[in-house]
Amino acid sequence: MIDDPGRFASNAAPSPRFGAPLVWAALLALGQAATLAMVHAGPQVRYQHYVVPWKLTAEAPWALAIFVVECFAVVWGISRSGAARRALRHLRGWRFVVVVVAFVLTSATGSLYLPAYATELVFAPIVQLVHLGAVLLFATSLSQSLRDRIAGFMSRILGQHDPLEQVEPSGPDRLAWTLAVGVAVLAAVLAIVSYERHPHVPDEVVYLLQARYLAEGMLSLPLPPALHAFNIDLMTYQVDRWFSPVPPGWPFLLAAATAVGATWLLNPLLGGINILLASTVLRELYPLRTARIAIILLAASPWHLFMSMNIMTHTATLTAALGAAAAVARLRRDPRLRWAVLGGLGIGIVGLIRPLEAVPVALLLGFWSLGARGVRIRLLPSITLTFAAIVTSSLVLPYNKQLTGSFASFPIMAYTDATYGAGTNALGFGGDRGLPFSGLDPFPGHGAVDVLVNANFNLFQTNIELLGWATGSLLVIALFLVSGRLRRPDAYLLAVIASVAGIHAFYYFSGGPDFGARYWYLIIVPCIALAARGIVELESRVNTSVDGEGVRVIAAASLLTAIAVLIFVPWRAADKYHHYRGMQPHVREFATAPATRGGIVLIRGRRHPDFASAFTYNSLDLTDGSTVFAWDRGPDARRELVEAYPGRTFWIVEGPTVTGAGFALAAGPLRGDQLIARQDSVIPWP
Repeated sequence: MIDDPGRFASNAAPSPRFGAPLVWAALLALGQAATLAMVHAGPQVRYQHYVVPWKLTAEAPWALAIFVVECFAVVWGISRSGAARRALRHLRGWRFVVVVVAFVLTSATGSLYLPAYATELVFAPIVQLVHLGAVLLFATSLSQSLRDRIAGFMSRILGQHDPLEQVEPSGPDRLAWTLAVGVAVLAAVLAIVSYERHPHVPDEVVYLLQARYLAEGMLSLPLPPALHAFNIDLMTYQVDRWFSPVPPGWPFLLAAATAVGATWLLNPLLGGINILLASTVLRELYPLRTARIAIILLAASPWHLFMSMNIMTHTATLTAALGAAAAVARLRRDPRLRWAVLGGLGIGIVGLIRPLEAVPVALLLGFWSLGARGVRIRLLPSITLTFAAIVTSSLVLPYNKQLTGSFASFPIMAYTDATYGAGTNALGFGGDRGLPFSGLDPFPGHGAVDVLVNANFNLFQTNIELLGWATGSLLVIALFLVSGRLRRPDAYLLAVIASVAGIHAFYYFSGGPDFGARYWYLIIVPCIALAARGIVELESRVNTSVDGEGVRVIAAASLLTAIAVLIFVPWRAADKYHHYRGMQPHVREFATAPATRGGIVLIRGRRHPDFASAFTYNSLDLTDGSTVFAWDRGPDARRELVEAYPGRTFWIVEGPTVTGAGFALAAGPLRGDQLIARQDSVIPWP
């Protein structure tokens, strides 16, 4: 008989109960996977939209079934959870209305077919709301012992709560370095597996070509033989030369990577560097805990990862802008002019890569530099910063002179004026603005309606891609902005967002669906930082209500972020960016195959993606005896090729738009006379 049962009791903390939190976490993960399966996105050039609800039973029945289960489970769970109902009662008043409007309007993107847009504007917020309910139930189901464990773990990673919220500027710490390496590795894996180290956007094709001839010390190339058979987008053809008209900053950086044969690896490396630079800048503005949450969110951001995977200009622009911001932040507390020079150098590089985006960067950092302390001549740091920026960005002027004959004439503007009409690519408003982008610019010209439509496109994509959260990425930012707790650093970041979005309001095009709101990409760090501020503020408010409960907020944000990395990122990589825009790298096999080596391979299909994919693997010297990929544009182009390449063997390869799959050999080997005699040549649609 046990006369003292208490002597067998343990003093250890109770074991954490994982059951309910695991169920809600699993339901949220399945729910997000299911609702992503309801989305029409794919590798085409279009914005993503949900399948209309009445077609889901036919197109995605299993996904609909999982989502319906999630809906019923969330409604049931909230009806039985007092904690969840109490949390929902905190949302009231005008702040609630503002958040709801933002939540709804950013959940779906516009459509020319208004009934479809109206339907999606109802269905998409419901999807996000159901996921939000699952997150809320996960957070409120955490037991005390489990919350204690999570709090201890998070304190080791994020640092302890600082009641005084002191800002202690510092360089990247171990967490930042770890995340930077992780981003570089993951982006490189995506570049290999999803992007296949191959250009997919027309801009990328000419960036790589331009980088190759810049690496050889050339500003242009001799005209190719059989000119019509080597026509690609974004190339200027003159009497005796051809060249890419895009700004030279990014191609010059790519040229350095060309020397080691790793152009595809440059953006992944810059993506990792951006984590380090963002950590440095944010430590100048915010306490340690907020800065660490922000760089974790940035490292996990699908927008950041996919921009770090591609061969576009935006990641390098962000690197230069963050580098300039870090230098100016240091200048404000250490007035040595070397920081002003470095800041100006970064601003100038932004101008060399994306001239329009240099305008808000220069203005904002110029004003920020006025706060430099401890200088004898008050404006000297800002003057030095401005001078360094002007000198660096003016390096484009002799480049302009060489290509257009005028210091003030930019090649890209000369190209668009000549190809599409004077002023079509200029800033401002009017009926003559705009290029033919197959419906991505829905209204002719550029006016107030276009500004609203473009803002809708970009806000929607930011909501989807910024964090990849099932609840939408902008909800936590909206909650923070209406909280009434904004401070001076938050105002700085809001100024960045307003300036970047504002300057692009004067441009007719939104940037399209390539890689999120890519024309707004410089807002990514400010948005991430405001999201981190929102998490910390919500955590503090919950702790104020019930001490120690704030860990539920961190746990919920961690769950959403983990699911985004594990589900959203692989889905987007496979669904959209694999063979994006129809671009496929397998055509390079014809360049190395023994049978076709040294021959002329005619690509039958459209200029993009069929010929553009193949053109990437041409030699700079199209007469050097290597395999040459040419565009099968019709009988005249075939005759030109036979005359330009006498004695060469010809092959015909059908591209993906012809086969409906990959590249396929259609004919060959052929002599020149046999090629001309064939009756299967048609003039392709561009």
